[in-house]
Amino acid sequence: MTQNYKELEVWKKSHQFVLNVYRLTKNFPKEEMYGLTSQFRRAAVSIAANLAEGYGKKGKRDKLRFFNISEGSVQECDYYILLAENLQYLSTDSGLKNEIIIIGKMLKGYMKAIEVNLDKT
Repeated sequence: MTQNYKELEVWKKSHQFVLNVYRLTKNFPKEEMYGLTSQFRRAAVSIAANLAEGYGKKGKRDKLRFFNISEGSVQECDYYILLAENLQYLSTDSGLKNEIIIIGKMLKGYMKAIEVNLDKT
């Protein structure tokens, strides 16, 4: 059992993803500052932040609610990656696509483990 959210592998990957999104979106056009750049960064932060907040909740249903929000933000980021690549703001070899796929799979597995334990109570 982990002592805090920072020990969760999925949170570690999510936090690194946020740092990478911030680094790469610095190069987006200035006119996107309040558009795609802001939205992409917000969605990336939401993944890690909701994992942290959900981890702190006592009830499993409460935890799952926050992890579900993280899962939605994973999908949102997946779209922003596609859009940024199509607009040629991001290279297809930026690594973000692979990162978000891994985070999504890890998050689904983590949620599944909680759901299994929820059914036992």
